[in-house]
Parts: sequence; structure tokens; C-alpha cells
Amino acid sequence: MADMLEIDGSQGEGGGQILRTSLTLSLTTGCPVRVFNIRAGRRKPGLLRQHLTALQAAVAIGRADVRGAELHSRDVTFIPQDVVAGTHHFAVGTAGSAMLVLQTVLPALLRASESSSLMIEGGTHNPFAPPFEFIERCLLPLVNRIGSQVSATLDRPGFYPAGGGQTSVAIEPATIKQEQKLELLERGDLVALRATAVVSRLPKHIAEREVATLAKRLDLRDDQTTIVEETRAIGPGNVVSVEIESANVTERFTGFGERGVSAERVAAGVAREVKAYLAADVPVGSHLADQLLLPLVLGAGGCYRTCEPTPHTLTNIDVIQRFLDVEITVRPETDAVWRIDVAS
Repeated sequence: MADMLEIDGSQGEGGGQILRTSLTLSLTTGCPVRVFNIRAGRRKPGLLRQHLTALQAAVAIGRADVRGAELHSRDVTFIPQDVVAGTHHFAVGTAGSAMLVLQTVLPALLRASESSSLMIEGGTHNPFAPPFEFIERCLLPLVNRIGSQVSATLDRPGFYPAGGGQTSVAIEPATIKQEQKLELLERGDLVALRATAVVSRLPKHIAEREVATLAKRLDLRDDQTTIVEETRAIGPGNVVSVEIESANVTERFTGFGERGVSAERVAAGVAREVKAYLAADVPVGSHLADQLLLPLVLGAGGCYRTCEPTPHTLTNIDVIQRFLDVEITVRPETDAVWRIDVAS
């Protein structure tokens, strides 16, 4: 057995991603890991329900021995064995992000020898985590471009705070021969720009006001906006998003309605993100830049242009390089444009 790595969960950005990336790389490398000081600087430190479910999913996928797998634990030891492909069902039990559970185990299952089918229950649309559509429309097409075949279906949305969502994911892993480098240096011509406002068990006028705000600030036509009254969710929720489809990449920016914040303010925040992305003239936004690292590191490598990397991205790189002797270079090309290269 390889020597155990010890990772300080309070380093850098200090969030739950340090644990998730550590679990992912422990699964894929077979290296045992201890993560301590987990989320030490957060208002509620230690494992919350979504972090515990991600850990439990990694235990199931990797037939792992684990210590510290309990709510609020700040110290986890994880010793994997073999990655188990096949059918798996994981339930967060709260509105905690089902998407972050998926991101923890997906890279390991992409390297398995057989196909897998996942059902994950929990939050599919909640703040501080990628919503389902971002995973489906932005991340997975790029994962598939480098050799795998992954599809995701939203069976039932789960909004914060009720949760109760469900997503199904089918995974066909790539072989080494199928793996391809990803080069994403130019956005390419704009294909479509679409705005969508969703309300569940809330007045329709909230979505109408959000769409009106986006139409005004982004100069959208009526045929570029959509209002959805969601009937499948078990609780109330409001999500507004703008999707920018370009020749080489699709990006998506999302805002979440919350009590005491006007619909106009929520939509205006999304519009600002969209304008900043378009003005930067880079293909990869800051969230996608972070989430592409593991697929490229564990695949054939690649490069992409993005805006200035976030602390989240830089911390993720630090954790990756604790596990793997891989060269990841991050350098500015201009004040607004940065390039990230991942060696194969």
C-alpha cells in the first residue's frame, strides 16, 4: 500500500472541494489519504450532509475503509481498494448538492473497466454548487469530447431548502486509446444566447420580472427568453440562468432567488456575469476552469484560456499536485486573459 498522504483541509480556499478532490484522486491513484481541519474556517465546520454523502459514495465506489465518516467530522481517513463500476444509488437526504456528489465519483468511474449507472438524490439547484444544467450542458460535453460517454437526466429538480431532487447518470468510460487532449483556446462564433427563469410553487411574476430585467440589460429578443413553471419539485424555488452557446464551448451563468432579494436584483447579478464573460473574450469561465482540471489531469491533458483563476482553482491545483507528479502551468497572457496548461 502506498504511503498515506495528509492534506490540510484549511489550506487555500479551505472549502469542501479539498475533501472531494482528495477522495477523487485517492480513488483513481489508490493512494490512502487523511484530510484534517476539514472546512475549518466555515461557519459550520466539518462535514455537512452533502460532504458526508460524497464520502459515503467514494467509500462505496472504492470499497474503501474509512474513519471519521460522520456529520461535523473534521478529520477523515480514506483507504481505497478497487473501483467498483455498476449501478449505484446515493441520497444526500437534504438540499445539499447532488451534483457535487457526482463530481466526486465521476472521474474514478470514467477510468473503470465497465459502464456505470448512478442515481443521486438531493439538491440539484442550490447556491454555491453547480446546478444540473451546468453539468449537463457545459461540463459533460467537454468530458465527452476527450473520449468518454456520459449522459445525465434530471428526473426531478430539487431546490434549496427542500431538496428532494433526483438525477440519473449513465457513464461509459474511455479507453486510453480513445482519450484525446482538450484544447480550448478560442470561444468561436456565438451560436445562441438564451435566458431561462424557473419558478416552482412561487408566483409566475417573479420569473417574468427576471426575464424582463435580462432582456433589458442584455438586449434579448422575446424568442431568446423562456419562463418555466416547474411542477415536479417538492418545494418552492427560483432559478434564473443565461446560457451562451459558442462554436467551441457552452457556458452558463445562474442566479438563485432568495427571500428578501428582488427578482430584478437576482437577474441583474446574472447579467453582470454574462457581460464580464463576453467582454473577457475567453472560452472558459471561472467555474468551468476549476472543474476541467481533474478530467484533463486524469485524461490526456490539454489547455484552455480563462479569466483570472479563483482561489478555488488554485487550491484545487495544489491538492492535485500533492497526489500526482503532473505539470500544471497557470500564466497571464493579458490583464484579463489567463492560460492553463495541463501536461499529459
